[in-house]
Amino acid sequence: MKTLVVCSGGLDSVSLAHKCAGEGHLAALVSFDYGQRHRREIAFAREAAERLHVPFHLVDIGAIGAVLTGSALTDDVAVPDGHYAEETMKATVVPNRNAIMLTIAFGLAAAQKLDAVVLAVHGGDHFIYPDCRPGFIDAFRAMQAAALDGYASVALSAPFVESTKADIVVEGARFDTPFERTWSCYRGGEMHCGRCGTCVERREAFHLAGVEDPTTYADPDFWQAAVAGRAG
Repeated sequence: MKTLVVCSGGLDSVSLAHKCAGEGHLAALVSFDYGQRHRREIAFAREAAERLHVPFHLVDIGAIGAVLTGSALTDDVAVPDGHYAEETMKATVVPNRNAIMLTIAFGLAAAQKLDAVVLAVHGGDHFIYPDCRPGFIDAFRAMQAAALDGYASVALSAPFVESTKADIVVEGARFDTPFERTWSCYRGGEMHCGRCGTCVERREAFHLAGVEDPTTYADPDFWQAAVAGRAG
C-alpha cells in the first residue's frame, strides 16, 4: 500500500507520517497554504517529508481561504484562550476546510496512483470541528468512492479518529517522532503561546501520556488553569 498523508506540520499529522513511514507504506506528504495565520506550520511539514525521504506537495489554496471568512485562523478575529471544550473555540472553525483539502488530496492520490489518503483527525476535535467526526469520514469515504468510480480506488484512513491527543503522543513516541519539530500554536508567533486551544491541548496531552514535552511555551502554566476551568 502507498499512502499520502495530509500533513499540516502539527503534532498529530507529523506523528501520523512517522507512523506510516515506520509501517512501511508512506509515499508522500501534502500540505495546504490557505492563508492561515499560523502558516509557519508548513515549514515543519516540509521538514518532515525531507526527514522521511518522501515527496512533499504544497498546494496553495489561498484564494479559497480568503473567502472562508469569519474564522480566527483566516480572518481578523482574535484567537481565543482556553480549552477546546469551551464554546469560544468555535471561532477557530474554518468552514469546510477538511472537505476541501481532502478533495484535492484524493485527486492527487488518484493521479499518482496511490492507494490511500491518510488524515490525522482525532477524538479531541469532535466537539468543535464537524469535519473531524467519524460521520464525516464515513460520508466522505462514500462520496470519493462514487467520484472516482471506474477511474481509481483510493481508500480514506483516519486511524486516530477515535483516539485522544494523549494516545497520539504515545503513538508518536513509539515511532520516534521529533515532537520539537512540530507546530501547533494557532497564533503563529516565535514560540508556542501556551494559551490557545491547540497549545492547551498539546500541553495536556503530553502530561496525560506521561511523555516529556520538549515544546517551549510563552506561558507554560496556563494549560492547568484552562483544564481546571473545563472541569469546573
